[in-house]
Amino acid sequence: MDFIEMMLGEKLSDAELSLDVIGSDRKVLQIAYRDFTNYLKVHWNLIGKEANQCEMVKNLEKQIKENLVEFEEFLTIWTNIWLRKWKERVKLLIGNQKSVESQVFDELKSAEPYWRKIGQKQEVTELVVGALVKNGEICGTEIVAESLLKMELCAKHVQKLDDKERVLNIVNSALQKTRRIPQNNGPLIFVKIDKGYYKSE
Repeated sequence: MDFIEMMLGEKLSDAELSLDVIGSDRKVLQIAYRDFTNYLKVHWNLIGKEANQCEMVKNLEKQIKENLVEFEEFLTIWTNIWLRKWKERVKLLIGNQKSVESQVFDELKSAEPYWRKIGQKQEVTELVVGALVKNGEICGTEIVAESLLKMELCAKHVQKLDDKERVLNIVNSALQKTRRIPQNNGPLIFVKIDKGYYKSE
């Protein structure tokens, strides 16, 4: 766990006492950390640039070295906004309940083989992540970006991905959808949980 992830873990624990970011809620911290780094990439205009990870680390080190107190204050504000979004955007689905969300899961699953064939997945996902952040979405950015792209694969019935124009079409459609997402206040991320998870031992 690096220094920023540790700081973020502390901020999350302070803001939401029920979270166990070192134990059972470690995944929440990992998602928040990815979202924070994605937010910084957009803020520092590093989306789509090669070696953006190195640039981001340099910028972070500079910020911390020059003004740690200010950086911590910023991280506290960001964490509180992220947690508010988490509560708004994430919904738990318990068991095998039939719902619209279950249909979405099935569609995403059917798109998986085609998704694996897309070249430069990271770059394509990063473009959509950048658009999400610019539209005010800072929670689950990579999960939502991937889902949007996979849904477009299903919608356009793309099975052969050797046609760059079709892939570009998918990316453009996903980018357009990012503009409409802020108008919807409901959940965007659905997490399936087995009923047994809640049974007492």
